Amino acid sequence: MNKADRLISLAEASRQAQGILSRGASSELETGAAPTFEDLTEILHFALGDGRIWLNDQRVVLMQSSVLGRIREEIIDAFGTDTARAMFMRIGYMQGVRDAELIQKRWPQEDLTHALAAGPRVHTLEGFVKVTTKHFEFDGDKGTYFGEFLWDDSSEAAEHLASYGVSTQPVCWMQTGYPSGYTSKLFGKPVIFRETECAGMGAKHCTVIGQNAEAWEKDAPEREYFGLHWKNRRTYPSVQVPQTQPAEDDPAPDATGNVAVGVSAAFMRTRHLLQKVAVTDATVLFVGESGVGKELFSRQLHELSRRADGPFVAINCAAIPDNLVESELFGVEKGAYTGATNSRPGYFERAAGGTLFLDEVSSLAYSAQGKLLRALQEREIERVGGSRTIAVNVRVVAASNVDLAQEVAAGRFRQDLYFRLCVFPVAIPPLRERRDDIPLLMAHFLRLYSARHGRTIRGFTRRATEALLKYDYPGNIRELQNLIERGTVYAEADGHIDVVHLFSGSELLPPFTVRLSQDGRLDQRPFEQTATAPASGSFEEMERAVYVAALERHGGNVSAAARDLKLSRASLDYRLAKFKIDRRTE
Repeated sequence: MNKADRLISLAEASRQAQGILSRGASSELETGAAPTFEDLTEILHFALGDGRIWLNDQRVVLMQSSVLGRIREEIIDAFGTDTARAMFMRIGYMQGVRDAELIQKRWPQEDLTHALAAGPRVHTLEGFVKVTTKHFEFDGDKGTYFGEFLWDDSSEAAEHLASYGVSTQPVCWMQTGYPSGYTSKLFGKPVIFRETECAGMGAKHCTVIGQNAEAWEKDAPEREYFGLHWKNRRTYPSVQVPQTQPAEDDPAPDATGNVAVGVSAAFMRTRHLLQKVAVTDATVLFVGESGVGKELFSRQLHELSRRADGPFVAINCAAIPDNLVESELFGVEKGAYTGATNSRPGYFERAAGGTLFLDEVSSLAYSAQGKLLRALQEREIERVGGSRTIAVNVRVVAASNVDLAQEVAAGRFRQDLYFRLCVFPVAIPPLRERRDDIPLLMAHFLRLYSARHGRTIRGFTRRATEALLKYDYPGNIRELQNLIERGTVYAEADGHIDVVHLFSGSELLPPFTVRLSQDGRLDQRPFEQTATAPASGSFEEMERAVYVAALERHGGNVSAAARDLKLSRASLDYRLAKFKIDRRTE
């Protein structure tokens, strides 16, 4: 692009920015490149049934501005103005980085120049301040940036005025940190924003200047605010070195490439329990539904323990025939029975110095439970057909997808073995109680299966993201894993995974979602945003309704409908024939 074209593009971007931010939803928003303000409102949806609000795949919360102001007042009074300013600017910086990551992830192929020029519109959507672009210019080749913005109705300034009156210095700390993180992330170079006028100082509105970090004085305090470690916490991520590698204390993946990841309270509670018990040799019992990742957590326990250099041996007790349990667990001597032509060690000996994981331990026959109990009590075994005892140095970790206490009460599981195994019980919650972990798992499995199958997939559509966040997962993480692998294989190359690529037809999707409409109201609509989509029913009915509605929106134009659905024309033709849909629409 030559200089003249660049100036024209910048002028147009600035004009769109001012129109977008001063008038909200306008004709320019409707025709501009994504993300328009309408696009941003559509990624904000409310899962009222489970108490969550999602901004695309990020969980957000509503908090009264007065409550945030009271928190701010408490921190200022407790730690002083300087510490409070640094803290809130860091918080704003991290929020800006996360929102910029959301924009880049949601619109990976879009030219985000206008999003950079318009300022943090996501922040406007979140209700902190109204932003108007006064002046904006940048040179991507030279890496230079300069922007001047006006802020009206600053919530942070209003709360400071309510608590302390007119200030002698700028007070919109979190709101200033936000565009620093947002712009630095989108632009790819450190950019610092600073208030030159502030409503908290009595000005009509706030005036904010943003420019390259090196353009400010060398001892600019913002450099320290955005670069230092929090005490006893990890460093804030640098915009120059994205965090694409796992942290040093993250668990290593298993043989299949899977790894226990999560940020939910339930996941962190389980991780904390593992760290507490890992330094000991106590027997651990994992309890949870099928597919919650009991083996992954047991492997993580092994990696955190003093036995990490030893073997990790996993055995599915349900897969061992009753007449072979003793020989499989404890080994067999040559000639012990017909066919025993060689001596061989059992699982206890193979796990020596390490960890033995007994999955589905409740499926062991009653007689086998007694033999396992003796091995756990005496810490020694005897091979089938052998005449000597063998001491074993092994940590036993067991798992069950049924309540062992109920099995004991029903007479199907030995009470003494139950108490021997249940030294340190760890209950792993189902995925429907860990919804905050779903976005991380989606990204992990997409990377895993894209690499494994040699596929290039850009990500998930809004509809697919919403469906995965709302689905109840009777098969837990294993089911989510299968859905993502199916979508990776089924989606078009270099395209996005949509709802139609994920669900096979046996799953019943939630029928309604609640989103924010253009006039600021909560709008409850059928999941697929079509008047013809059924409120409930099989996935085939929902999928058929999507195709019919797409054709109706485009007057029967199959090519236009295919583009709308992010499918190839051939793929849509196949689906129309499959569902016997008249191309002239119904």
